Amino acid sequence: MSSVIEQAVQARLVASAPRMESVPATLHYDRRDPFTVRIDFPAPATLEGRDVSWEFARELLAEGVEAPAGIGDVRVRPFGYDRTVMEFHAPEGVAMVHLLTGELLTFLRRTEELVPLGDERDRLDLDGTLALLLGGGTP
Repeated sequence: MSSVIEQAVQARLVASAPRMESVPATLHYDRRDPFTVRIDFPAPATLEGRDVSWEFARELLAEGVEAPAGIGDVRVRPFGYDRTVMEFHAPEGVAMVHLLTGELLTFLRRTEELVPLGDERDRLDLDGTLALLLGGGTP
């Protein structure tokens, strides 16, 4: 079984214009970093014209599909009956995207097959991480 999950999703970029642009994004989870989820946006979908990634807690995503969650750079909340809003706060401004809640739930289910919620600490390689920090290990 692979230790990495990647899932393509369609994100709808919320803008001041009435029409929302759909952009591809990829959700990423690696059981070697069991607390973290990453979402990647390709260069054409960003203001900077370069690939952008955001990392945040898997627990934040799991909570945010049910009720508003997050007070930091990434915030997640339900929207309507089938969408979830993700807000990404940066010094340049705030980006908001709508994602299909069903796609997020599928992704979360897949991550839980690798590492059940609540078992993350048991999956950490603390000895390997400590060896890397002390210069005695290899990535």
